[in-house]
Parts: sequence; structure tokens; C-alpha cells
Amino acid sequence: MKKGNLISSTLRLALVLAVICGLVYPVVVTGIGQAFFPYQANGDLAHLGNATIGSYLIGQSTNNSHYLFNVRNDSASGVDPDITVSSALAQARVIHNSTNISIAYLDSLIHNNTRYSMFFFGTAYVDSLSLNIQIINHFHNSIAVYGKIYDRVNHH
Repeated sequence: MKKGNLISSTLRLALVLAVICGLVYPVVVTGIGQAFFPYQANGDLAHLGNATIGSYLIGQSTNNSHYLFNVRNDSASGVDPDITVSSALAQARVIHNSTNISIAYLDSLIHNNTRYSMFFFGTAYVDSLSLNIQIINHFHNSIAVYGKIYDRVNHH
């Protein structure tokens, strides 16, 4: 085989693989995701009123004392929306001090939304975004502002 033919066939193979791996595969995988799992494929978005306020798949960033927030050391990835129950209970005191929502209500909300990583075994956790939405839904008149991640709600 001549050197020119070898280079030509190598370039053709590289081009074919680039098209398959860079175009065909992503289009097929995206199409399957949209067809069978559209809600998850689009980010499992959380809505409050007419505003999209976050994603149930990714923890939301806030430092507002009106809401639970994900402490970055609580999860392995640092973007998990779930926080430990002990972290949520500690943050409930801060929310109480900021909003005057009763600690008993916040504690019961946390315990009613507690899930476990392996049925009733494993680490107990709560979804901070879901709890924040429940707090807003029950106490939206008591909370003057929804915080940085919920600013768009006030404008819609």
C-alpha cells in the first residue's frame, strides 16, 4: 500500500468516526431521551407560579436565611439538591429566626419529607428545593422576599 493511500484512508476513517461520534450518536441519544424521558431530559424543572425557579436534579444556590440551602459538603458532587436531615434541622432554626415560622412546623415539614438512600436504611436526606417551595406556598404572605433564586417569581 502506498503512503498516499494510507493517509487518505486514515483521514476518511477519522471523518466517518467524527460524524458518527460527534453528530449521529448525540442526536440519537437526545432523541431517545426526549421520547421516553422528556421531563428528566429537560432538567426536571421546578416551577413556582409561572416562573421556573430551579431543577430538582441540581441543588440551587442561595444564602438567604428564609430558605434551606445545600451545604456543599453535604453531597459528594456538590450539586445534589438533597441535604442531610441534621443540616435541614439546623437550618430550620435560622429560618425560624428570619421568618418567625414555627420551629415545630419546620421540623414536621422536614420529617414528613425525609427519604432514605436505601429504603429505610442508609442516609436520611431531604430535597431542599421541594421544602423551599412548600415553605413559600404556605407562608408566601409572611415572607417579604423569596430570595435570590426566587427573584423571578416576584416579577411574573
